[in-house]
Parts: sequence; C-alpha cells; structure tokens
Amino acid sequence: MRLELKVIKDTLLVQIGGELDILAADRIRQEIDRVMQARKIQKLILDLEEISFMDSAGLGVILGRYKKISAVGGKMYIVRAHPGIRKILELAGVHKLVTLCQDEKEIISL
Repeated sequence: MRLELKVIKDTLLVQIGGELDILAADRIRQEIDRVMQARKIQKLILDLEEISFMDSAGLGVILGRYKKISAVGGKMYIVRAHPGIRKILELAGVHKLVTLCQDEKEIISL
C-alpha cells in the first residue's frame, strides 16, 4: 500500500495506491486524521487512481473522512477512480455524498 499526503493551502490531497482494505484502513485513517487536525483543511481530495481493490473497510475510511470534513464545513472529493472502484462507490451510495471528479485541478483552483 502506498500513501502520499500533500497540503495545498486549505486542501489535503491524498494519493492511495494498492489495496484499500482492512489491512491498510487504520494507517490511512490515522494519517489523514493527523493532518486534518494539524491544519485547517476545508477540502479533502482522495486520489484513487492506483487503487487495485477496495473492501468495506475502505468504504468505512472514505465515509468516516466524509463525516469529519463535513463536521467542519468542508467538502470531500474523489478523483481518478477506475470503473470497478467507481461502481463500488456508487453501489454503496458514496457518490451521493462525495463529488466524483476526473482530476483535482478544478477542485484546487476553487
């Protein structure tokens, strides 16, 4: 599992690679929460381009971060989700809460 976090102004861009499953969920959750607490993050972008597999623990990470960013009046976005991952997000109803985008360029410029 690969995890890279980058802060750009009030935006946290999280790039995740590999499997977003129960083995990776705690580390991802802890790292995102640590940065969100340390900085005044208003936009959270999850880049899922390199995700090869996602299970219910991965959905839990996404929904939990949505709840945290929403609690401070922020917004969450998912970019570059492959069709299989996008289908999982849609079946779980995540697309009704989190905006799915092609890339982060438009989000960061807002």
